[in-house]
Amino acid sequence: MTASTRTQLQAPDSAIIAEVEHLLARRTRDIRLKGELSRLFQERFWPRTAKIIRAWMTWVALLDVLTVGLNAILLPKAITVSMLLPACILPPAALACAFIWKRPRAFWLQRTSLIAGMFLILLSVALVGVSAGGEFYERHLNIMLFVAITAIIIFSIPLAWTVMVASIALGLYLVFQVHNPGLANGSAVAATLFFASGIVATVVARRTMTILAQKTFLLELRDRSRVAELADANAQLERLARTDALTGIANRRWMMETLDRLWSDGMKRRGCAMLMCDIDEFKKLNDHLGHPEGDRCLVKVAGIIQSSVRRNRDHVARYGGEEFLVVLPGVDEREAVAVAERIRESVEAASLPNPASRVSPYVTLSIGVAAHSPDDDTVFPEQLQNQADAALYLAKQDGRNRIVLHKPDAPST
Repeated sequence: MTASTRTQLQAPDSAIIAEVEHLLARRTRDIRLKGELSRLFQERFWPRTAKIIRAWMTWVALLDVLTVGLNAILLPKAITVSMLLPACILPPAALACAFIWKRPRAFWLQRTSLIAGMFLILLSVALVGVSAGGEFYERHLNIMLFVAITAIIIFSIPLAWTVMVASIALGLYLVFQVHNPGLANGSAVAATLFFASGIVATVVARRTMTILAQKTFLLELRDRSRVAELADANAQLERLARTDALTGIANRRWMMETLDRLWSDGMKRRGCAMLMCDIDEFKKLNDHLGHPEGDRCLVKVAGIIQSSVRRNRDHVARYGGEEFLVVLPGVDEREAVAVAERIRESVEAASLPNPASRVSPYVTLSIGVAAHSPDDDTVFPEQLQNQADAALYLAKQDGRNRIVLHKPDAPST
């Protein structure tokens, strides 16, 4: 199967799935694959079909050689010599067909090689009996029909190909029986009709097997589609569980899970800083401008914070109503304060209205900063978060719109 086929089988498009549902809603015997579905079915089962055809051709060639060898031992020399030339047609024809089916080729070449190969194989078997004459004449014609029936049964090929193989076998049988000196024409036709009924039944059975294989294929496509839909739904639920619905950034739960994972991965050995950001006088903004404007403010502030940090390393989450937590792996105190200042200045420069604020007519941020040194193995995420929260409290007390860095002894602005 090609890579493109695997992809389409894994995630069929809506048009294919609609056709699949339509076909499965019908009776099993009425299933007919067309267009893209037919192509996908052929590509899906080509490796197995090709393997069966190659094995059958190889064994037929081998059995032909062994039969010629046994005839040389058991039969009179004159009869063996008469069989030898027509018997030599079969091995090259079978092996050439097996070689062509070794890898995917043009559709017309596969069809031509199989039909031509089967014609030469059946002709060879029939000519062996015709050349030997006597009891071998009709015996090998019956063997030819048996060879054709085995091919019809095990070859999972299009119905038209199967019908052609069956027609070739019956046509050869009729022609050689009509020319059989020991059989009247009426008997030849009657024998052909008798064997035709058996071969037609075999073709119908082969068609039924193909329809069942096609239905299994359709069920597989539908199941893959449903599994893909379920996986998408689960992924969407997981994203919703991790994402703040309003701002689109991570929520508090996801941030806590991320902190635990980062800490267990050795982040404490590389150092880390946390910023606790709070929108100043946010309640006044909501009361004065309304909650829709407050929501727009939260969305814009979240975007500003997200754009002010390293996207591939830093983490931002909405921690509470108007609070945002920023985690900066591998950052020391000086760098953390620089990032916090960049965030604070960017929010202030955005000039988002907050006319009722006692700090500024525009939205401002207060930020608490806490940094963890790689030398300190005793600090855990909860402690660092509490330190950033304590620093934020001091920033609020000191007049807001400022940054406070947590210090073990005394805070500094």
